Amino acid sequence: MFKRVVLFLVTNLAIVFVLGIVLNLLGVGRILDEQGVGLDLTNLIIFAAVFGFGGSLISLAISKWTAKRLTGSREDCRVTH
Repeated sequence: MFKRVVLFLVTNLAIVFVLGIVLNLLGVGRILDEQGVGLDLTNLIIFAAVFGFGGSLISLAISKWTAKRLTGSREDCRVTH
């Protein structure tokens, strides 16, 4: 269980990190400043992180529920090895 949580967090943080690098390389912060948008690039990345983490949690919950429904599995029947 702990391994899954760590992998979930590391994956999402890596995506946010790559997003930040790509936005900096493309000069999105400079473009936003030139157009007078008044949006800080850091705030944009935080906004993306919040929605990304939320969306991935919802996706995980739905996929678990869907897999159980499609396979007809029940939680009370567990196979131990």
